[in-house]
Amino acid sequence: MKASELQKELYDILDISSFPGDASLNGVQIASSDKDVGKVAFAVDACLETIVKAAEAGADMLVVHHGLFWGRALAISGSHYERVKACLDADMSLFACHLPLDAHPLYGNNAQMALALGMDGYDPFGEYKGKSIGFKGKLPVGMTLPDIAFRLGFTFEGGLKLLPFGKTVVETVGIISGAAGDDVAQVVEEGLDLFITGDVPHEVYHYVEENHINLIGGGHYRSEVFGVKALERLVRGRYGLETVFIDSETGL
Repeated sequence: MKASELQKELYDILDISSFPGDASLNGVQIASSDKDVGKVAFAVDACLETIVKAAEAGADMLVVHHGLFWGRALAISGSHYERVKACLDADMSLFACHLPLDAHPLYGNNAQMALALGMDGYDPFGEYKGKSIGFKGKLPVGMTLPDIAFRLGFTFEGGLKLLPFGKTVVETVGIISGAAGDDVAQVVEEGLDLFITGDVPHEVYHYVEENHINLIGGGHYRSEVFGVKALERLVRGRYGLETVFIDSETGL
């Protein structure tokens, strides 16, 4: 399979064109030669560590959630130069998918967390610029916050924060990965028991306490490994390509 063919498949599967308001440059960010792809690496961040490890693993393409470009021109110098150079030296293309990978109803970070919790049915939740990013629904059985965090692989070393100000046994959940702590008001409006996100801003604490709900902040990184891992399984299973997940934990 040619690199351009796989890139087009991912672009279409993730419905990238439906997110024009995303400030990141979704899709191909660095195009290598259009060679046959034998191995694809997946990671959360296009940091130098991830790029170097992907190249050392022999990857022809690196697929990430957080790419290199965020809505403004960036000079190819300093650490940005080192990242780009590492991709070019390895003849390795870079494909990034930000909000479309958060929001995808099957392969997205939020849908995958819902599935990990056994939620067979979930509805769109968490609006951003007219698009729903997250999902909400009912758990198959009532769960405690530690049980939910454990099922999602969240750890205190990975940045886990628990704000247990609501029901001890949770039944309804709203999920928005990443830096969505400020969206907690939507959980209150919906009357949900729990909000699951990545980052937890300081000012959210008292709002959660005063509104008697629960919040799990799994850490920005840990809440966004789900989508790229789902894409890895898709590429390996559907296209028969060798894959590798590069885990560059930040603890944040």
